[in-house]
Amino acid sequence: MNIVTTLGLLASIFVANGALASDDYSIGPRPQFLVLDMDDGALKQKLMNCLDQTAKKSDFSIGHRGAPLMFPEHTKESYIAAAKMGAGIVECDVTFTKDKALVCRHSQKDLHTTTDVLAHPDLASKCSVPFTPANPETGDKANVECRTSDFTLAEFKRLKGKMDGANAMATTPEEYMDGTAGWRTDLYASRGTLMTHAESIELFKTLGVKMTPELKAPVVDMPYEGFTQQDYAQKAVEEYKAAGVKSGDVFLQSFNIDDVKYWIASEPAYSEQAVFLDARMYEDKNWKPTLADMKAMKASGVQYIAPPMFALVDLNEKGQIVPSEYAELAKEAGLNMITWTLERSGHLGNGGGWYYQTVKDVTDNDGDMLKLLDVLAKDVGVKGVFSDWPATTTFYANCMGL
Repeated sequence: MNIVTTLGLLASIFVANGALASDDYSIGPRPQFLVLDMDDGALKQKLMNCLDQTAKKSDFSIGHRGAPLMFPEHTKESYIAAAKMGAGIVECDVTFTKDKALVCRHSQKDLHTTTDVLAHPDLASKCSVPFTPANPETGDKANVECRTSDFTLAEFKRLKGKMDGANAMATTPEEYMDGTAGWRTDLYASRGTLMTHAESIELFKTLGVKMTPELKAPVVDMPYEGFTQQDYAQKAVEEYKAAGVKSGDVFLQSFNIDDVKYWIASEPAYSEQAVFLDARMYEDKNWKPTLADMKAMKASGVQYIAPPMFALVDLNEKGQIVPSEYAELAKEAGLNMITWTLERSGHLGNGGGWYYQTVKDVTDNDGDMLKLLDVLAKDVGVKGVFSDWPATTTFYANCMGL
């Protein structure tokens, strides 16, 4: 049975049963691979003892765009895979089409890297920046930008999701679309069913998972044909109401603090778990966290704050991973913390890259992600971790009883 048939069968089972049964979750071989790759010690032994346990769903495990380490992001197939791995919460990043329909995409301007839009000449011609080939002689890279707002919902639904990536030196659209990172795979990219936000809600209800929509920043000028930022934020909430989703099952997110404050003011029930995605530490290199700022955030009604993983940890004088000043101040102010993104860095032998920048000196093997995860959970006290492969966070959460 191939993966497409398997996913279709899984979806039909979910529809029939309403949700996954407690013994239907599967973490596969990756957690074992990572545990065996760890440095020897008490944590490795503890995790080794959990390798044969039965997998259970956990809200600590958040499917970041589904399971995009191996499945095309924000597709039905990716979402189903995340739920199968025990993710208790799954994410639909929300943006809008030309006719203002809400759809699941990480960015309003990523269709050229996350879908097969360039394989549809009639649609590709409508892109904000049509494809221009690279020039190998001058070193100029290929140029293209295709936005959800370039297309109607009907046109958007013609597209198929693919693994996010591009060949910047491509001279043809076909070459450009062939850009999957070597540490990912196209094995499960034969099918990528794009979804509207409303469709994702119905699927998530069927899968029995909670939902965390991120309102993405528009790249078009707002208001867009009379559609204001507030209209956009409100429409996202209205689609949960229309679907009968209780507020406790929704974690609204945005990098725009004004979106979060709008929800707090206009939708008090649905904003009790609203998440401010904090980018200040990398957007402004001079920015420093303060207790006054964290307390003001809490006083404004924000309950959850979510920075990248590196912002929550640091190294002490012994080279041990410890909570950062940011983490300590957020905790003192009474803010709940969520963080992102595990399993998004490829192999960690070179220090782990962007997400591991504050702990790169003690990161030299793939198993080190579990050491970082342990500090985030036990010492920082995060409530959940976004992962591109939720099996890893599900396994850890199950082992530690989270």
